[in-house]
Amino acid sequence: MKRHGSVRWALIAWLFVISAVAYLDRVNISIAGKMIAAEYGFTNQQLGWVFSSFVMGYALFQAPSGRIADRFGARRALALAAVWWAVFSALSALLPAFALVLPALILVRFALGAGESIVYPAANRIVAQWIPVPERGLANGLIFMGVGVGAGITPPLITAVMLRYGWRASFIVCGLIGLAAGAVWLIIARDSPDGHRWVSETERAQIRAGIPARGAEEPLRWRVIAANRNVRFLTLSYFCYGYSAYIFFTWFFIYLSTVRGLDLKVSAVYAMLPFLAMAVGSGLGGLVSDRLTKRYGRRIGRCGLAGVGIGLAALFIAAGTQVESARLATLVLAGGAGTLYLAQSSFWSVSADIAGSSAGAVSGVMNMGAQLGGVVTASLTPWVADRFGWTGSFLVAAGLCVVGAAAWIAVRPEEPVAGI
Repeated sequence: MKRHGSVRWALIAWLFVISAVAYLDRVNISIAGKMIAAEYGFTNQQLGWVFSSFVMGYALFQAPSGRIADRFGARRALALAAVWWAVFSALSALLPAFALVLPALILVRFALGAGESIVYPAANRIVAQWIPVPERGLANGLIFMGVGVGAGITPPLITAVMLRYGWRASFIVCGLIGLAAGAVWLIIARDSPDGHRWVSETERAQIRAGIPARGAEEPLRWRVIAANRNVRFLTLSYFCYGYSAYIFFTWFFIYLSTVRGLDLKVSAVYAMLPFLAMAVGSGLGGLVSDRLTKRYGRRIGRCGLAGVGIGLAALFIAAGTQVESARLATLVLAGGAGTLYLAQSSFWSVSADIAGSSAGAVSGVMNMGAQLGGVVTASLTPWVADRFGWTGSFLVAAGLCVVGAAAWIAVRPEEPVAGI
């Protein structure tokens, strides 16, 4: 572990794993949703409330979780969070059928969302402390590849477990995987290069040279973060981004099986495609972002790429609604998911660059915007579908992508949050 550059990328690799596990825990309920609704007698709207409760907990605790990661360190925060995920993932499966099962399940999923809210603010804190600025696009791209991989393997994995052991067993399996990921993280991670005995002097010097020295920094106050122009436009764009992304995380599997008429096994296979496209788009976006940034600066490399990626997603999502073939429509919509994720690393690289030692808190505020978008889409999507058809639901997402792309015009990545 003493080779040049190895430790920081080992941490990024394990954050990729944690990211994948986190999405396994959140997407599993959309795969099991049909069985859960049948067992408990939920309507689509009630199932949407269950989906929304997770995202609401996840959204509301983004900023506090970011502050916790800044204050106590990402190592301990993520390890403790993994235990929380295991407990509440198991509770999702252990609720018996009784009169108040709907509010009980909503409460459990809310708590699970609150526990998972630490993942990306803590990861961004690691990026801010460990990754030189020129490498941050790739680092964030790799971390968020875990989103696509985790969400991509969820449909076949959860379907296989459900068909053999029932939907409840799938939640237990997800909890155990999370515990294992958290244990490894606790062993290998430290909050800074200076505190890690595996880091060579060469790598430590390279990290220091690539991170701007700012001296001692006080934590940014919430009112300073909220008033910052960059944070506001990043959050607006991420809201639009999150609304579109969460259609794939919550309703896409059900859309394929109930609207497009694909059977359970075929739906599980085709439901993987958008998430695999997200993984490719995230990694490719991070790599391209760093290269463009090195050549043309952060305005083009971060903001320009993000705007183009989200704009292309609008075109693909709108086009997918017009395709009659279920399989071809899935491919086109997967293109929308992939191009959307070209922008993913830009959000997190810019928030780390402008926030310094408050990267957890600033990115938590930004990510709260995306998750509130997810809250809206989880409940609004079936409402729009019931009244205007599923085409209308996807066109709403496409329209918001246009707004999200335009918001990047106002972002100035070279301007730190006032007070740093």
